[in-house]
Amino acid sequence: MEDIFMEEMRHLNCLIGETESVYHEAAVKLGVSDSTMQILYTICMTGKEYCQLSEIARLTGSSRQTIHSSVRKLEQEGVVYLKAKNGRDKFVYLTEYGKKIVEKTAMRVIEIENNIFSAWTAQDRQEYLRLTQKYLVDLKKRVAKLQKIKDADNKKQGG
Repeated sequence: MEDIFMEEMRHLNCLIGETESVYHEAAVKLGVSDSTMQILYTICMTGKEYCQLSEIARLTGSSRQTIHSSVRKLEQEGVVYLKAKNGRDKFVYLTEYGKKIVEKTAMRVIEIENNIFSAWTAQDRQEYLRLTQKYLVDLKKRVAKLQKIKDADNKKQGG
């Protein structure tokens, strides 16, 4: 039984890695970096022409520093601009040029995803979302309980 479980976990991890690789391939083929694609994609997914900087970092899983550096580069290229709201909150807005870039990049990927997802039955879509959500919630709970190795080592050594 354990061998079957381990094989299933290897399969899951391979699927996750291969999926990330396909998104990387899409970014390369569309002529943008992974972080640029993530930023533009995330803005598109909000349904608006802007997104909070911290929200982009959270939704992409990238560090704030990585996202901030990429946003600065996109700002220099005239694709986006930053605007502060409510004091410290910074929002990333698409420029007119940025909207054209989004159409050529992130929206093409979203269209592919939409075509795939819409070809599934409603039941399959709901099951996929339910299981993915369940996995994510459980993973977050368990990762939250992890201790830093250094902290755990210090406790073992009495200090």
